[in-house]
Amino acid sequence: MLNSIIAQHPELTEIINLEPTLWLNPKLQSDTQNLWTRLPYQLEDIQAANARLERFAPLIAHYFPETKQQDGIIESELRRIDRFARAIQLNAPLYLKMDSHLAVAGSIKARGGIYEVLYFAEQLALEAGFIQPQDNYIALTKPEVRQYFHRYTLQVGSTGNLGLSIGISAAALGFKVIVHMSRDAQGWKKDLLRSKGVQVEEYEGDFTLAVETGRKAAESDPYSYFIDDEQSLQLFMGYAVAALRLQKQLEAQAVPVDIEHPLFVYLPCGVGGSPGGVAYGLKRLFGDACHIFFIEPTHAPSMLIGMITEQYGNISVQDVGIDGRTEADGLAVGRPSSFIGQLMDSLIAGIMTVEDATLFDDMKLLNQTESIQIEPSACSTFAAIDQLHQVDSKVGQRMQHYIQQAGIASPQSITHLCWATGGALVPQEVMKAYLSR
Repeated sequence: MLNSIIAQHPELTEIINLEPTLWLNPKLQSDTQNLWTRLPYQLEDIQAANARLERFAPLIAHYFPETKQQDGIIESELRRIDRFARAIQLNAPLYLKMDSHLAVAGSIKARGGIYEVLYFAEQLALEAGFIQPQDNYIALTKPEVRQYFHRYTLQVGSTGNLGLSIGISAAALGFKVIVHMSRDAQGWKKDLLRSKGVQVEEYEGDFTLAVETGRKAAESDPYSYFIDDEQSLQLFMGYAVAALRLQKQLEAQAVPVDIEHPLFVYLPCGVGGSPGGVAYGLKRLFGDACHIFFIEPTHAPSMLIGMITEQYGNISVQDVGIDGRTEADGLAVGRPSSFIGQLMDSLIAGIMTVEDATLFDDMKLLNQTESIQIEPSACSTFAAIDQLHQVDSKVGQRMQHYIQQAGIASPQSITHLCWATGGALVPQEVMKAYLSR
């Protein structure tokens, strides 16, 4: 089987050999090709999700006082990191989207995970007559509502951060929560969840097993709701809202995004839900001016293999002899989301793979230059920036080829944005160990 897959897709050879690589998507389409008439979700859908988050803002501010300064809106800083850019010899603007420091859950998963919890809570509350859409949702903090919510159990499979976002937020609203965690999940994440009253189920298998087990457990219980990291539209919409927020932040910092001033965005990718939702929103807003690259570990390039073979979630890294083991725990996914892979077919520019060692090098450099601490998974995007001027490497040459093919006359006109996906909740002793490696 493996030989036949390689014969059909020779570009897999580098990937199977665990070499850092850059795959450029041959199916990328332009706005001029009526792209959005063929895609299922429109700007109005993303705006509706944003409106739901705004309705819940008073409740979020009540349960999570750290969000009061932003009136219950969970959003992260967009920071220009010039010292880091100089250290890696990048002669272009470089920004860090600091979802690593999002309130409540300390990761990008605070977007999708909390959004789906709120979506489910709203459906229940409306059906039970506790609220009307025009009401102040602070009404959902009443004891009788919390008791009603406590009849329901939310379940999710996770390598860590999605479990944290759902566990912390759902427990705060009164729900029972079960998080099914794979072998790759960090111990401190399990401990934090248990401290919030969340039930943690541990598995020796990988992420896919944890998701499958959680899904089956929820199916047998009419009062159980499963949040599916592989297929959830609500998670996806929660992530897509980030694009609306980023657009305002770029405008506030006078950062132009147009064909003459392209935006290159680098997103860590595990199962694909969070980068997929963000990418969809960004492409919907900025179109051809925005170029999206997913970043995966060399030992867990599941989305890359799924998209190259066009088998999406029907193929795993283990099917081609890759172990799926990486210290980037949030990206330790052997089988990607088919839902996301197929949506990204015409939208993303490419996928890059990186070695674990580079994660820790860039983590230390970011801490030294900018005094910003993020977790290993979140540092994967910097490897893409490192390669931009490596004209002697295969990856660097492919990136230069892409820039030329995209008609970008001056690489200095590109604004680069790395999406830091997690890190704020990492215990200090764990972070110290990371930085001493």
